[in-house]
Amino acid sequence: MRLILVGAGHAHLHVLQRASLLRAAGVEPVLVAPGLFSYSGMAAGVLSGALEQQKMRVDVAALAARAGVTHFVAELTGADRSNRRLHLSDGHTLSYDALSLNMGSRTRDPFGLADLDAVWPVKPLARLLDLRDWVQARIRMQGQSPVVVVAGGGPTGFEVAAALAGLIERSGARPCIHLICRSPPTWAPPRALAGTIERLRRRGVEILRGEVVGRGPGDCRLANGQTLSCDALVLATGLEAPQEIRDLGLPVSHEGRLEIGPTLQSMADPSIFGAGDCAMIREAPRPPAGVFGVRAAPVLLDNLRSLGDGRAPRRYAPQKTWLSILDLGDGTGLAFRGGAWSLGRGALALKRRIDHGFVERLRRASGEVLQD
Repeated sequence: MRLILVGAGHAHLHVLQRASLLRAAGVEPVLVAPGLFSYSGMAAGVLSGALEQQKMRVDVAALAARAGVTHFVAELTGADRSNRRLHLSDGHTLSYDALSLNMGSRTRDPFGLADLDAVWPVKPLARLLDLRDWVQARIRMQGQSPVVVVAGGGPTGFEVAAALAGLIERSGARPCIHLICRSPPTWAPPRALAGTIERLRRRGVEILRGEVVGRGPGDCRLANGQTLSCDALVLATGLEAPQEIRDLGLPVSHEGRLEIGPTLQSMADPSIFGAGDCAMIREAPRPPAGVFGVRAAPVLLDNLRSLGDGRAPRRYAPQKTWLSILDLGDGTGLAFRGGAWSLGRGALALKRRIDHGFVERLRRASGEVLQD
């Protein structure tokens, strides 16, 4: 049985390392994914300048080669489900018996701003690295912070604004950042949010109510008609699944995420599996977060093996509460789970330990020799 793994998210990286178990069950995996994996959990640290870029990267090509898995360094461009064929960006057409999708997400752009000048969506992650270089260059040329507007008041918007503040501070300037929230944030305990907002304000991050709907030379426009000075606009306006998920013609959520059941199979086509940001269990919706891809990974592996050995598939029940930790760019973090929270250096130390451990395990699995 030929299984095509599209994407190299958390779940597929787990499956890839255990490809021999799939083969033992009569399932031959093939990977379609970029050659490198950038771990989003460390993106804020890299953006702020606290971490080196290579710390967040894993050599997917080396990992696939070590596992003996055929790897197409390409993207999915189309699918013919009736004939079970996939079309790739490099011109290849692949047939499949089963398909697993772990393709991540992209930034939602409801007002078509992403392609305008000096606009950076938070995904793909490579754009954040371009933003870091741009901000540093502007400070070197002008001797002061550019005016940065971050659109989006969720955890990602706050973390990116904090990381940019850290980057500007490390570059010797006083941050000038506007964080635009459509409504008062409620994604963390109220006292935790109040403490975080106060710290950001002291560092030069102004929190404003509104919604960015337009971009002009040197400014951006809010829905209420207000215009803000803006040298760089960062879109942290939520995440949605890649368009290729919608193009499959299967049931999807309003964010375009593949609707799956507890066995991680499509509600309409059991030969197609989904995990991570690009998929969502219809009866247990959860936001796009890496923790769910990590927790679903062992279940996905078992259920892909069951395609060959005939065992009944397992069910995955995502947890109702989970640990989130934001890197605030100044050596501190905000950790919260349910009503419990911690704000300070200890929270960031915990995040660093978790993130470095995850990436280093993958890098060792790829055969990379790690150095201190």
